[in-house]
Amino acid sequence: MTGPRAGPRAGRAGPGAAPGRRAGTAGAVARSAVHASAASPLGASNPRQEGPTDLRLVPPALAAWLASAVALGTPGGAAAWTAVGIAVLGALLLVAGRGRRRGAGLAAATATALLCASAATAVAALHAADGHRGPLPALAAEHARAVVELRITGDPRTIRPHVRGAARAPDAVLVEADAVRVTAHGVTTEIRTPVLVIAETAASAMRVPGRPTGPESRWGARPAGPVPAGEGASAPSGAPWLGLLPSTRVSVTARIAPPARPGERSAAVLSVREPPRVIAPPTATQRFAGRLRAGLRAATDGLPPDARALLPGLVVGDTSRLTPELREAFEATDLTHLTAVSGSNLTIVLLLLIGPPGLALRAERRGLAPRIGLPLRATAVVGGALTVAFVIVCRPDPSVLRAAACGLITLLAIGTGRRRALLPALAAAVLLLVLYDPWLARSYGFLLSVLATGALLTISPRWSAALRRRGVPARAAEALGAAGAAQAVCAPVIVVLAGQVSLVAIPCNLLAELAVGPATVLGFGALAAAPFAMPAAEWSAWLAGWPTGWIAGIARRGAALPGAAIGWPGGWGGALLLATLTAAVVATGRRLTARPWLCAAVALLLLLAVLRPVSLPRVITGWPPPGWRLAMCDVGQGDSLVLSAAGGSAVVIDAGPEPALADRCLRSLGVTSVALLILTHFFSPWF
Repeated sequence: MTGPRAGPRAGRAGPGAAPGRRAGTAGAVARSAVHASAASPLGASNPRQEGPTDLRLVPPALAAWLASAVALGTPGGAAAWTAVGIAVLGALLLVAGRGRRRGAGLAAATATALLCASAATAVAALHAADGHRGPLPALAAEHARAVVELRITGDPRTIRPHVRGAARAPDAVLVEADAVRVTAHGVTTEIRTPVLVIAETAASAMRVPGRPTGPESRWGARPAGPVPAGEGASAPSGAPWLGLLPSTRVSVTARIAPPARPGERSAAVLSVREPPRVIAPPTATQRFAGRLRAGLRAATDGLPPDARALLPGLVVGDTSRLTPELREAFEATDLTHLTAVSGSNLTIVLLLLIGPPGLALRAERRGLAPRIGLPLRATAVVGGALTVAFVIVCRPDPSVLRAAACGLITLLAIGTGRRRALLPALAAAVLLLVLYDPWLARSYGFLLSVLATGALLTISPRWSAALRRRGVPARAAEALGAAGAAQAVCAPVIVVLAGQVSLVAIPCNLLAELAVGPATVLGFGALAAAPFAMPAAEWSAWLAGWPTGWIAGIARRGAALPGAAIGWPGGWGGALLLATLTAAVVATGRRLTARPWLCAAVALLLLLAVLRPVSLPRVITGWPPPGWRLAMCDVGQGDSLVLSAAGGSAVVIDAGPEPALADRCLRSLGVTSVALLILTHFFSPWF
């Protein structure tokens, strides 16, 4: 006895064939094309199957992100009632969707997003309430003085000197910490409140020749061995704050003030003018991480200045040696993501271990793991340990946390035998991190990291494919697509922070990307070898100095171009304007590429805007007037006088508090050298 077949009937597909059969035939044809176009004479072993993007986790992640950002600035009672209301609405929608056949999937997705938003609202409200309880808010309102015991939670960092009124503001160090005990008005209270410490210190105490000034100079400056726990009750002279590692406990006498803006993570700002008294050393883990970072700095001591300053920042985010000029060059060329540890650093480390993730579950998997005989699950465990160590050494910055969460989800997928889905992994990482630390929802660094990663996963492949269809080589198309996509989505956020748009960001990123991989790998080699074999670390750092110097040279040369960056309206209004303009350019891009002459004209205009010959601004704006003798430059505080001399030189009187303003004015005047500089104010930063 025979019954109806469960599957489709065998045979040739004709006009009346089922849609599923026709789709299968089309898929077979597509796979055959992939095999035929493969570089191997045997064809592709596992042609990539392009399917619909899995977006199910994206709405819950975005809902939790938005809810956390809003709830952190909402009063506790209102946030609690909002969380309950959203949860009830989500539950009702979920129950209503089960009774209907149509729209059940949409109802379930919406209900899931609402429930995640409710959970994020509740968690954010609890975090905000927990961080602002205790006596500190009341003491801050009184601007009272108190003895506060702190547990350092972040690396101390210096504030760039600036001019305040008619005098130079004192140098200061910013330290993020948790206040664990406060003594005021004769009462001692145990608390756990996040605070921001502003420690004023003399300029001479900030820079001591021959002494490390990074965050590990106190407990990790000697790569040969850790500092004993009971050694040295106070930081070395000259760097009392910069030498503190996270988890160190100190006691200070401080003036307590409220935060600059409501809704900030820190419940109070502590102004300190005395060195801290160390009452407990950092943990062994932090001391070891400090030794690694200090060892990397020691290994780079013999490199040229730019490479010596940049390599620690490229590997572990240590920017203590970056000069203001090099920092400004990286900002003008949008290369600052290289000095802040990001997902690319962790990606390079994991690629060395597991190879390309697409091959991780196959017999031909690559990387170091199969070469040393590690099975899949052991590879996932080792990768997880490397990820945790990466976070400890590089510090849990927003971009590092995002990269670590994505990496751990990927390793879990490898260990359990499930293929990785990149976009769902990113959405899951965002959701988990926002629930773990709601303050990330208000972090610009976290926003830039997620936007760049999302653009690389969604927009970049399409743009790369479009470039390949127009005859661009595959590798060049992938690089152009990645750089263009990241710049397109991140530029509006950068405008909010910097108020300018870089015209050289894409070419500078493309050129710098050639050296990022070798510099990072060799830098991590120096980092790992420094505590055990300093000569090997110095040799690895010397090799890394070549690509690192290349990156610094790209930044300096790009920033030196007259039109490297243009001013743009700041704030979210300027960001919306730039995003709208970018969308319009992308929408009309296909039409532009169909007209080569128009593309050439646009490229020529962009080139002129970047190079900006001296005669071009004069034709357009009439500035500077021909034969000028005396000019006054607005330098932020008063004016700078410029007297023209022969051969493009000039006599400059005063420079103002911001060198960039004076430099921009001199460039617009066509001044190439300063014959004489006269300073009439002792507080000029050029002094």
